Amino acid sequence: MTYFFETYGCQMNVAESFSVERIFTERGWTKSPSAQTADFVIINTCTVRATAESRIAGRLGWYDSLKLVRSLHPDAKYHVFPEAAALARSNAGKPPPLTLAVMGCMAERLLQTLKKDFPAVDYVIGNFQKKNIADILQAVEQGKTWIPIDEEPVYSFAQTSYEKGSFSAFVPIMHGCNNFCTYCIVPYVRGREVSRPPEEILKEIDELSANNVREITVLGQNVNSYIWHDIDFPKLMKMIAEHLKKTNSPVGWVRFMSSHPKDISDRLIEVIRDERVMCRHIHLPVQHGSNAVLGAMNRRYTRESYLETIDKIKNLLPDASLSTDILVGFPGETEADVDDTLDLMEKVQFVTAFMYYYNPREGTKACTFENQIPMEIKKKRLAKIIALQHRVIKELMSRRLGQTVTVLAESLSRDNKEELLGKTEQDERVVFTAGKESIGSFIQVKLIELTGNTFRGIVV
Repeated sequence: MTYFFETYGCQMNVAESFSVERIFTERGWTKSPSAQTADFVIINTCTVRATAESRIAGRLGWYDSLKLVRSLHPDAKYHVFPEAAALARSNAGKPPPLTLAVMGCMAERLLQTLKKDFPAVDYVIGNFQKKNIADILQAVEQGKTWIPIDEEPVYSFAQTSYEKGSFSAFVPIMHGCNNFCTYCIVPYVRGREVSRPPEEILKEIDELSANNVREITVLGQNVNSYIWHDIDFPKLMKMIAEHLKKTNSPVGWVRFMSSHPKDISDRLIEVIRDERVMCRHIHLPVQHGSNAVLGAMNRRYTRESYLETIDKIKNLLPDASLSTDILVGFPGETEADVDDTLDLMEKVQFVTAFMYYYNPREGTKACTFENQIPMEIKKKRLAKIIALQHRVIKELMSRRLGQTVTVLAESLSRDNKEELLGKTEQDERVVFTAGKESIGSFIQVKLIELTGNTFRGIVV
């Protein structure tokens, strides 16, 4: 039997898709090249922004039509789904059924209504029901329907999130969030913070090392709030670094995301400085540069404390690059608040920023706030933010030209099969000429040219 995945949203969703995919492969299922011909499709959903849910809703409508074609429905538009139509007609009038499951944060938020609103959906798997997937697959294999049992929701970490053949992998270490930022739906769909036992984390890293993984990214909704008895996040990262050395692991880079500025400690910065396996790249979402807006967001730090943290990072890690998230158009935001954000961006000089305007999410506190900003104003303010960040990125990247950097060669370039595509410790994209036998290796490359946000380099 065959399966097909669609994944939306954050790195945690990507990691969870890989872990669920392993359940399929361990049962002997194979990946379908297309949703049209798969026996089982899973859509791993995101609900952080309404636009994500709208996009997924559109896909569910598409799957409703696909199911009609797969069932040889007389009113179906077969020309829109040629692969599905060919499959259906090739089975002597008994087309194989398509099972559609929706999992993830949107599934969790709409756990009781999703199947009613979207008839194409067979199973709704919330963030706390992934342990049931093996039972669902067994039922499908037997031509039966799995009936869920009401039980206390408990989050369970997957054994591994590795994608076969990849040189980079995600390692989830905690789940959930206790911060309750007023704009954010995540605590409501991911639940309270749960940390993973360190021995399980190290065991997964050993498995990744055995598969010649060269880079791992430690994940959590609020990764640096990790705590397991007396082991906090700095201790865990120190433990991981020492374990990699002790086991002679091929892993050469360790990253982490997403972190919360209130939880960044001097000890963590010192661990990054002292352990060379730790990447000199820190993603530290500021969200806004105005104290008034940060307070309304319930971010629990100030502009001044954030900049103080940045100064510590730059003093102890002068070669580190910084990236961030920025949200504009929050209820009550003024032009002066936007200016504060622009000023903070100028001061910090982020190498990358994920920029978006405020999108009200039903069920969050900010959704009820007065002084909601009109869409046209939000878009204008976002354009200012984007324009500044594009200028900063261009300036920062231009300064890198002529430098020799370490690059992890990840794949053949899509545009030129004589070239390889890789990334730097600072998460920059680099193309360079080298044989495909170099894929999976760390290579010294001199940066000689910049096209868009991609460097061209030569091996030295």
